[in-house]
Formats: sequence, C-alpha cells, structure tokens
Amino acid sequence: MGNCFTRSSKKSTAEIRPYECIKPSPTVKLYGSSSSTLTSYVRFALLYKSVCPRFLPSDTRSDTVLQIGSETVSGPPRETLLRFIETKFPHPPLTWNGDDDADCREEETTPFIVRVTWLQHKSLIWHVGRMVRWSEDLVNRGGRRAVDPVVGSPKMEVRKLGNSYSQLLELMLEHAQMEERVVFPLLEKADRGLCKAANEEHARNLPIMNGIKEDIKSVGVLDSGNLGYQEALCNLSSRLKLLQRHCKEHFEEEERDLLPLIEATELSREQEKEILVECFGVMQGTHSHLFNFFLEGLLPQEAMQYLDLIIECSDKEGTMSM
Repeated sequence: MGNCFTRSSKKSTAEIRPYECIKPSPTVKLYGSSSSTLTSYVRFALLYKSVCPRFLPSDTRSDTVLQIGSETVSGPPRETLLRFIETKFPHPPLTWNGDDDADCREEETTPFIVRVTWLQHKSLIWHVGRMVRWSEDLVNRGGRRAVDPVVGSPKMEVRKLGNSYSQLLELMLEHAQMEERVVFPLLEKADRGLCKAANEEHARNLPIMNGIKEDIKSVGVLDSGNLGYQEALCNLSSRLKLLQRHCKEHFEEEERDLLPLIEATELSREQEKEILVECFGVMQGTHSHLFNFFLEGLLPQEAMQYLDLIIECSDKEGTMSM
C-alpha cells in the first residue's frame, strides 16, 4: 500500500498517514477497548485488507466484536476473528504461501530484538520524513494558511508542528536508550568495542535534534509577515533534512553491520524473550502514551508484526501498561 497521497486530498502530505487513503467502510464495525491489543490487531488486519472499520470504543468490555454486514463474530481467541476477516476479505491473504514461504521462515528465525529494532527504525524514518514534508510545505506557502482549515492559522500550525516534533523527539531518545541499554551491550559482550561508532552517532545527532526544537520555538514567536519568518522556516527545513539524512544513514549502518551479528550470539528462545522484556521495559515510557503515534509510522502489516512481538513478550503486566 505504501504512503498513499492522493491529488484530491485537501491535506498536505505531512498530515497523511501511510494507511489514511483507505476510505471508512460503513458496513464494517469494530467494538472493543481502545487499550486492547486484540482490538488493535484486528483493526490493522482489516487495514491490511484495505478495509477501514468504524471503530466504536467501549473500555468496559473485555472482548472484541467485529460486525461485517449482518454477521457478527467475537473474540478472543484471535484466530476466530482473523478467520472471519479472511473469509470476507480473502485478498491479500493474512497467511502466506508459495514464494513467500522463504520470507516467513526468515522472519521466524530472525531474533525478536532485531525485528523490534527494524520496525522502530521504520516508524521513526516515516515520522522524520513527515516533519520534513511539513516544513517544506510551510516554506512553500510562505506564511499563508494551509488549505485545510482544521490546521488553523500559521502560528497555530507551527504550534502543532512543535507538538508533533516533541513526540517524535521523545520517541527517538527512548529508542536510542533502548539500543544503548539492550542491543549494544548484547553485542559488546561478544566483541568489545563493536558498537563504539553507533554510540558516537547517537551523541552526534543529539545537538541536531535539540537544535530543531529551538528552531521551531524561533519560528513560533515570529509573525508570518515578518521578514525573518521565511528565513527561520528555511533554517528549520534544512536542519530537519540533515536529521533525516543522518537517521537514514545511521539506521542503514546498524541494519547492515550490527543487527545481523545478533544471530551470531546464538541466543535461546527463552533468552530472546527475556531481552524482549528488557526492550519493552525501556520503551514503556513512550509506549504507554505515544503508542498510537508510533504505530502511525507503520504500514498495517508492520503494525501487526509489532503487536505480535508485544504479545510474545512474557511480561504481561508491562504489556498491558502500553
């Protein structure tokens, strides 16, 4: 599906999530708790099928109910709901076969922590790219209001951009902590000094990230008609592009040079689960209040993979707090 940007949309590309181009289906209704992992999983399974359900939250109920037309199915178990979805919307399949078997086997053998790190990279890169597109849109408009009235005045829009960046910054910092406390020590035990360059890269990006926050504050105090307003926007856009380039390079290096080495540590399945618990323990701060924000950066099938990893986590109490 990819990032679906349609010409007819009044929203700027910065405001469109990867799956937002899917139109809501009035005949598909999903009932369940807004904090339920099962309800979230079913929602993303439907989005993977290009079906956007009408979600009717009810935090008092313990089950998840899916209504398609006049037929209704409830769960748990999760498999009952997924079979119902598969029957009603067979394409694309939720279960893979044929040529995709090799990819599935490879995913099954990939350590949990590698999958978590890779999916976090995907979300962070999408969000950084969204900030870049948003800043470019502001520069191109030169202080004029956005087409969508919901965005508000230029000052209101800059405030929203600042709030979004603050969420992204919090997520990026906690992701870096997760790598420094969980991923890197795991590799350092096997080969001391292996992660020195990656740690240095984290330190190099910190001034850029903090500088962007200050740039947004500078834009926010200027009037859109001020001569310095456009220059401040251009500086902000340039610094965001620099961060985007550094993040892409850094994540690609980790995925190419470091993460494959985790398989060489020959962890048992039980050890992998313990490390997964540690990982989500570090990420609990952002995952407890920015989890929806994080999932916005993933495609539906990727969000399902991430939820599967949370379900795999043996720390049930920690999982529920997310």
